[in-house]
Amino acid sequence: MEQFKKITIEDKNILTEHLSLRKYRACDLSIGNLILWSDVYNTQFAVAGDNLFIKFVEGNNEYFTFPAGKGDLKQSFEWLFDYCKKHDKEFKLNVVDPSMFEEIENLYPGMFEISYQRDNADYVYNVEDLKNLSGKKYHGKKNHVNKFKKTHIDWSYEKITDENTPECIEMVKEWCTQNGCCEDKSKADEICVLIKGLKLRKELNMIGGIIRLEGKIIALTLGEQSGDDMFIIHFEKAFSHIDGAYQMINQQFIINELAGNFTYVNREEDMGVEGLRKAKESYYPAFMAEKGIVVRK
Repeated sequence: MEQFKKITIEDKNILTEHLSLRKYRACDLSIGNLILWSDVYNTQFAVAGDNLFIKFVEGNNEYFTFPAGKGDLKQSFEWLFDYCKKHDKEFKLNVVDPSMFEEIENLYPGMFEISYQRDNADYVYNVEDLKNLSGKKYHGKKNHVNKFKKTHIDWSYEKITDENTPECIEMVKEWCTQNGCCEDKSKADEICVLIKGLKLRKELNMIGGIIRLEGKIIALTLGEQSGDDMFIIHFEKAFSHIDGAYQMINQQFIINELAGNFTYVNREEDMGVEGLRKAKESYYPAFMAEKGIVVRK
């Protein structure tokens, strides 16, 4: 299949077959991410020479990913060069990490350059750090958690299940109303994708958790495994007027679902949003998963 086609849930197996052969630290090439956001980013894929190519379309720009699979890498790049020439498209790769660029340099010395986008780098944390919140640097986070537990006796944690999914969807819709999604397309897109993720949770092997307060869901999170040692948090929503709700879902999900099973948790990028960057930095990442754009020099 050498023509690009839109990614759908039916393509899960073929995506997994190729993408599982490499360990990715960035969130963009996780199966759930590709399928859930395919409508927003018009994400497409093609298979040529036993390698998988992903294409993201943003307006008039098209970005391709590093070939994934068992096929010959140089032949795969030659196929992609021919595709771009045939369709009068600029050759641009996105979501390229340093190890990928090293492979490109080995094949085509000095032909390409990479620029890393700080706004797009993923925050990757040690699971144990976020579980324990130990030490002075996490003092503020622990205070929020302790205050929540002291103020609210009637709280509980649950895993997301078929039974509570309808309540999760209602909670997300309420969050959307409170946070002005109707006036913000990016927020509205995210909420639509989150609801889609909740509905396709089992098909995509996703895991989620919720916090209830007096029986009502006040926070939820949803994500998926990536490789053998990392979990990606794709979504996290809480009612911000409840002090400590975000810190609680963050820690409780780690304690109940991730601790002992994963070494790292990827909490995705900050997209250059100042408040989001401050919040993510305050949890002290173990490292940043860099993602670059590659073009011809």
